[in-house]
Amino acid sequence: MSDIDLARLQFASTSIYHFLFVPITIGLGFLVAVLHTMWFRSGNPDHRRLTRFFGTLLLINVAVGVVTGLIQEFQFGMNWSAYSRYVGDVFGAPLAMEGLAAFFLESTFIGLWIFGWNFLPARVHLLTVWLVAVGAAGSAAFIMAANSWMQHPVGYTVDPATGRPELSDIGAVMTNPVFLWGYAHVLTASLVTGAVLMLAVSAWYLRRGEHAEVFTRSAKVSIAVLVPSILLALGVGSHLGVIEATYQPMKISAAEAQWTTCQPCSFSAFQVGGGNNDQDPSKLIEIPHLLSILATGTWDGEVQGLNELNAQYQQQYGPGNYVPNVFVQYWSMRVMAYLGSLAALVALWGAWLVWRRRLPTARVFLAVATWAVAVPFLMNTAGWMLTENGRQPWIVQGLMRTTDGASPSVGSTELVISLVVFYGLFLVVGAVNVYLMMRFARRGLQLEEPDEPAHTDDDQPRVPVLTF
Repeated sequence: MSDIDLARLQFASTSIYHFLFVPITIGLGFLVAVLHTMWFRSGNPDHRRLTRFFGTLLLINVAVGVVTGLIQEFQFGMNWSAYSRYVGDVFGAPLAMEGLAAFFLESTFIGLWIFGWNFLPARVHLLTVWLVAVGAAGSAAFIMAANSWMQHPVGYTVDPATGRPELSDIGAVMTNPVFLWGYAHVLTASLVTGAVLMLAVSAWYLRRGEHAEVFTRSAKVSIAVLVPSILLALGVGSHLGVIEATYQPMKISAAEAQWTTCQPCSFSAFQVGGGNNDQDPSKLIEIPHLLSILATGTWDGEVQGLNELNAQYQQQYGPGNYVPNVFVQYWSMRVMAYLGSLAALVALWGAWLVWRRRLPTARVFLAVATWAVAVPFLMNTAGWMLTENGRQPWIVQGLMRTTDGASPSVGSTELVISLVVFYGLFLVVGAVNVYLMMRFARRGLQLEEPDEPAHTDDDQPRVPVLTF
C-alpha cells in the first residue's frame, strides 16, 4: 500500500470507529431527555429509574465518543497537513464553532445534569438534559457543515496571492444543500440508533420477565420514536440521492455501477460483477425506473454513466481516473438501504404489537428486537463509506485531490506503526465500552431510596446524589 492508502485507511478507521458512538450520543440523548420529561410531568418513580438507567448508558458512550473524536482532530495536522494548510481558512471555521459553542454547551450541561439530581430545581434540572441533547445535535451540525463543504464547496473565494480558498460567506456554508439534507439524514439516523438501542435493552428485560411493566414503557417510547424516525430517514436519504446526483453525479453512478448513460434507469437489487474493471455486470432483479427516481426525482430522469462523466472530468480537470471504487459504492448503498428497510419493518411490527397490546408477550419480536441492535451501526457505517468513498479521488470536490492533501514528511513506517497502535487502542477502548454497557445494562433498575421524594420545584438544595 502507498503512503496515501495508509493515511486514508488510518483516517477512515478512526472516522468509522468514532461514528459508532456519535449516533448513540445524539439519539439516546434525545430519548433520555424524553424520559426525564415524562418523570417531571408525572412524578412516577419508574420514569425516574428509567431516566437514570438509560442516562448511564448515554454517559459511557459520551466519554468514549469524545476520546475517539480527539484523535480525528489530531490527524488533520499529522497525516493531512497539506490539506489543512490549503483549506484551513474555510474548514477551520465550523470546527472552531463546534468546539467553542456546541461542545462546551454539551459538556457543561451534562456535568450539571449528572450532579444535579436532588440538588437543582426540577425545571432547571430538566432544562440541563435538553441542553445536552441540543449540544450533541449542534456538534453534529457544525461537523457536517465542514464535511459538506468538502463534498460541495460554497461560500469561498480563492486568494490570488496564495491560491488557497478563504471563507467569504458563512451563511452559504451553513445553507449548503448538501449540508442541510445530509445533516437531516444524520439526525434521523441517530434517532433510529438510539431508539433501536433502547428497544433492544428493553426487549432483553422483557424476555427475562424482569421489571416487565417498567421496560414495557421504555419499549413503547422507543417504538414511538423509531417509527417516524426510520420513515423520515428513508425519505430524507432518498432525496439526498437527488442532491448528490446534482453536485456529485459520479458518486450516484458508481453506487449503481452505471458505466453508460441511461434514460430511464433501472435499479438492480443485486448484481454479479460491475466492479472497477468490469463494465458488463450481470444485473439481477432489476426494478424499472427506480434509479431515475432516486437520482433525479423523476420517472424518466437521465443518469450519466461513469465513462461519460470520467471523460468530462478529464477535460475539465486534466488527465486521470475520476471513478471511485465502484465495488465499495455499489454494496455500501445496498447495505445501507436494505438494513434501513429491515429496521422499518421491525419498527412497524413493534407498533402493531403495541396497538394490539401484545408487546410484552411477543417472544419472537422481542428476540428479533434484541439482536437488531447491530442493524443501525452497520447501516450508519455503510452510509459513511458511501459518502466518503464516493468523493474520491477528491479530498475537496473540484479543488484538491486526495493525493495532494497528505503530509509530505510522514512516511509509510510512521503510518504503519501508528495504525497498529490505533487499532490496539480501539480494541481496548471498544472492549471497555462493551463491558461497561453490558455491565450497567444487566444491572437492572436501581430501587429508589425510601426517603427520596418525587422531584419538585419546591425542593430545597441537598447534597447531590453522585451514583448512577
